[in-house]
Amino acid sequence: MSEARTAPEDVRRVACIGAGVIGGGWAAHFLARGYDVTAWDPAPDAEPRLRRLVDAAWPALVQLGLAPGASPDRLTVTATLEEAVSEAQFVQESAPEKLDLKRELLTKLDMATPAGVVIASSTSGYPMTDMQTEAVTPGRLVVGHPFNPPYLIPLVEVVGGEHTDRAAVAWASRFYEEAGKSVITMEREVPGFIANRLQEALWREALHMVANGEATVREIDLSITEGPGLRWAFMGPMLTFALAGGEGGMAHMLDHFGPSLKSPWTRLEAPELDRALYDAVVAGCEDASDGRTIADLVAERDQGVIQILRATGRLPGPGTR
Repeated sequence: MSEARTAPEDVRRVACIGAGVIGGGWAAHFLARGYDVTAWDPAPDAEPRLRRLVDAAWPALVQLGLAPGASPDRLTVTATLEEAVSEAQFVQESAPEKLDLKRELLTKLDMATPAGVVIASSTSGYPMTDMQTEAVTPGRLVVGHPFNPPYLIPLVEVVGGEHTDRAAVAWASRFYEEAGKSVITMEREVPGFIANRLQEALWREALHMVANGEATVREIDLSITEGPGLRWAFMGPMLTFALAGGEGGMAHMLDHFGPSLKSPWTRLEAPELDRALYDAVVAGCEDASDGRTIADLVAERDQGVIQILRATGRLPGPGTR
């Protein structure tokens, strides 16, 4: 039904279904890019909570640069899902990560959304193949996996399921690019996608270190923020390792360091998340916070990411779209 599909550059109205942290972050991003946004969430306090989230994000978005006409006033919170998507030209679903809920909601969205409109899910791990099983027109259902907060972190991973039309995947990727995102269009479904898989490996090793008393939460975080994280902000792990090979690049690096891969440095199987490990991680985070509230940490994170984006030349100019 692609004949009814608006061109990515001509989209003006976006629907955000689900208004929690991720859905609200998406709403803030789309508003800042100059779109009209309709939102729906079944929670009774959805509207005031969503507007508070948008208001909290807006100072950072102003620093990033607003598109012409961008305003929180272009947000409309509707009473029903059907109202939210009735005139939408793109739909971003961000419901809680429960497969049955996702499957049911995407089926309802498929029934209510105008023909041809692409519907994307913010799922952080489920393959679209598993979520589109009951949809009447599954060809327009794609994954658009963001990183938190979506209004600040550029990355979105796009991939379809077994029954998704390739044209819908291509359309979604182009739309996200038009909306100011940095897009990875995946050729195939991978559980957890790409970035989450890499994060998961690091997360598991960190838990092992805490569980075994090998490092504290503070030390683990410092090892990244003052070490490889500074390089990863502008060059990923593969190219970073390639530079370790000097003029010989990755080939020399693998020849020289390859044998160490057999050393028992890491333990990729997840440790038992028992009460002792749970308490140690929670207490470690409280200690590392040094009295700062979550709001303080969010503001500090937002400013840090903005500064990194500016320093690496990846921050778009004010008013661009």
